[in-house]
This record gives sequence, C-alpha cells and structure tokens, in this order.
Amino acid sequence: MTDPDGSGVDRALPGIDTNRVSAWYADNIPGTTLPLHFTLIAGGRSNLTYRVDDAAGRATVLRRPPTGHLLPTAHDMAREHRLIAAVAPAGVPVAPALGLCTDESVNGAPFYVMGFVDGLIVRSAEQAEAAWDVPARRVVAESLIDTLAQIHAVDPDAAGLGDLSRREGYVARQLKRWYSQYQASRDGAGGPDVKLVDQLHGMLSASIPEQGPATLVHGDYRLDNTVVGSDHRIAAVLDWELCTLGDPLADMGALLAYWSEPGEESPLGASATGVEGFPLRAEVAELYAKASGRDLSQLDFFYAFALWKLACILEGVYVRYVAGAMGDTDFDYSFYPAAISGLAERAHDALKGR
Repeated sequence: MTDPDGSGVDRALPGIDTNRVSAWYADNIPGTTLPLHFTLIAGGRSNLTYRVDDAAGRATVLRRPPTGHLLPTAHDMAREHRLIAAVAPAGVPVAPALGLCTDESVNGAPFYVMGFVDGLIVRSAEQAEAAWDVPARRVVAESLIDTLAQIHAVDPDAAGLGDLSRREGYVARQLKRWYSQYQASRDGAGGPDVKLVDQLHGMLSASIPEQGPATLVHGDYRLDNTVVGSDHRIAAVLDWELCTLGDPLADMGALLAYWSEPGEESPLGASATGVEGFPLRAEVAELYAKASGRDLSQLDFFYAFALWKLACILEGVYVRYVAGAMGDTDFDYSFYPAAISGLAERAHDALKGR
C-alpha cells in the first residue's frame, strides 16, 4: 500500500480502519511498534487476510470477515481463534494465536491476529515444479499426510473442543446441508441441472457407514491450505473456519478429491500434486493408514461423498457467477457446468467400486 499523506499509516485499504486497529494492536499485542503497514494477502468470498508489518519489522497476520458481510460474525472469528489456540499445544502446526477482537467498533467486524509463518503456499503444478525438486515433493506429501493424522489424533475433550459440534450423525447432516444448498442453487437462474447429483444424494444417504469415535475434522484440508516451510514440511495449517467434530475419513476423502495424478484430466484442472514426485491417491491412502492406524475400508464412500459435495459447492458458485454476484471477474467460470458433471461421474464411479 502507498502512504500518500506521509503519515506512515496506510490509507484506503478495504476492511481495515488503520487508526483504530493500530491503537488496538498497541494495547493488545505485546511488543508492537507503531506505525503498522497493512497488506491484503488473501481476499474474496471467504474471510479476508492481511499481513501486518510493524515499524520494527515484526510481521503478524490479521483475519476478518469480508466487507459487507451480513451475518453475525463474532462467533466465526472467535471460533477460528479458539481452534488454532486449542490445537497448537497438541502438536498441530498452526500460526500462533496472538489476540482476538470482538468489539466491532474497532474495525466494523470482529477480527483475530496470529503470528506470521514464513513459507510457501503452493496451488499449481507450475509453482510446485518451481519450488521443489522431485525428492522434496515427496517430503511435502508425506508431511501433509502425517499432519492430517496429527489433527485427527487430537483429543477434542482434552483440547477443550468437546463442545465444538454434535458428534453423531455427521455424514447425514452434511448430506442434508449440501443437498439443500445444491437444490436452491440449481433452481436459481442459470444453474445446470445435473440429475446424477440428485441420484448420488440418494445413493450416499442409503449407504452411510457406521461412524466411529468423532475426531476433529478440518473440513477443507488440502495442500494449498497449508504453509510449507524451508525444510519441505508443513509449517502451518490454515483456514480452520469449517472445522467440526465428525468422521476423520471425511478429511481424507476431501484430500483425495483435490489430489490430481500425473496426466489426469481433473474436473478442477491440474493441481500441484499432478507433477512428478507426489504419490498417487492409492499411496496417499496407504500412507495415511500407516500414520493414523485407521481402518480405511470405507474410504471409497468418503471419496465419493467429497466429490459430490464439491459438485454441490461449484453449483452455488456458478449460479452466483451467472447472476453477476462474483467480484473476481478475471476468473473464467464457464467450465463449471462440465466440472460439476465430471465430479458427479467420478463420485458415481467411486461408489460403484465399493
């Protein structure tokens, strides 16, 4: 950000009241040296994330809801802050939780502050090839899987998270939630009607596996929701806003749904894992089974469920795009109908293979 008036304080950054937030920092984040410099590092339809550098060179990260958010958000920010503070003592790599502000008079919405974790967030095959050689990619993959096993090994009660959500009926609740959203999106103007999505809802609902003891479920666990350190290991897991209690295989199913293999025509496009050095999905499952000691006999169900859920999510995004409600117009959403159909077909194949 520029400093047009020479005051040393950033101006006109959406989502940040620089004077009030700076004063809050000075009062609540020990060691802060004013003035602060704010840089938006992740924006869009989810929470906004800013890097905050103080005059002494110390970096922290601030998270807040999107501007114009209409739903109550104090719980969302407090929940994320609570989660990272709770799992850190259990050995899960996360950014240190430094402070929480629920007073909306400070910045128009609640926010929390965490430490800045140095490392790489890699989203594409090109980035993976530029960042790591073939042996390093293997280390990254193994660390990603081991870290997921660490999350699932956290005792929710011991971590103070036993009341995070209901523990029973996780999959049934998820099926109901996402199918309702899919129906609402599909019935809106411009939403593709993929009948296989409806068929899959019935198939999945009729074959829900018996759930064992509930664990933490991150809810959006994939490579690009982590920071990878210089040692090629996971330095921090990000984006805990969907974390709940449920069946840990839901996270594994989602990880595999996002996991591309070399030469694969993925409905979402090739991801970082499609380059040489990353294990194939079958080996990812084997590595997780070894790290966690869990029975993966029902993994095909959770893989199918994750693909179906992703199709439902894309339906909603596409309808918002057609309606002109998406701000990031540089992104081409025109392939989403084909992606939704492709995800449904892969989910159907996974269920048939059970």
